[in-house]
Amino acid sequence: MSWISDHLLALNGTLVLLAVFLLPALESSVFLGFLIPGETAVVIGGVTAYNGRNALWAVIVVAIAGAVIGDSIGYAVGQRWGDSLLKRIPARLIKPAQVRQSKDLIARLGGRAVFAGRFAAALRALVPGLCGVSDMRYRTFAVWNVLGGVFWATGFVLLGYFAGAGWHQVEHYASLASWILVGVIVVAIGGLLYLKHRSEKRATARFEEADATESVDV
Repeated sequence: MSWISDHLLALNGTLVLLAVFLLPALESSVFLGFLIPGETAVVIGGVTAYNGRNALWAVIVVAIAGAVIGDSIGYAVGQRWGDSLLKRIPARLIKPAQVRQSKDLIARLGGRAVFAGRFAAALRALVPGLCGVSDMRYRTFAVWNVLGGVFWATGFVLLGYFAGAGWHQVEHYASLASWILVGVIVVAIGGLLYLKHRSEKRATARFEEADATESVDV
């Protein structure tokens, strides 16, 4: 993606801000993320803030706006057209395994999948639409969408900002770091859900034991 990054860096500050908004917005609304990860533009936006061509706060705000709006559109598209739209997209852009992976993530995590999926390009492009297909409540989707957008956009903008002149190395490892982070998030949430289920199971067992004891006493 270095040629894209070089072209973005050649633009003036205003056009870079436009790209920082548009690429994350188009990523999940029209599945552009399978071709150009939105994080590329967001990292470059952070680099332009480091170079003084844009204000850091402005880059963060437009990146968050693009991420949240794009996912909201993706959700609406999924809710309206569902799986029929996914079937029309060439397999070279969206692999069946990626669709299954996204659906499994939603089934396991519910709304939390929106947050976890935000940190990997393939999932980022699919999860919002599949949440719409799954008839997830929009209020639930919106809460996790905003949380994910804020953390993701702020993190990658600051990554580009603090990397400064060494942004090429950051760009190279950004995608790998995203997948690792998704794995950490999924494992952490899965562990919490397991502990919650185990706690509820123990509470139910204690209740049944107490109920049985009362029955014997009577």
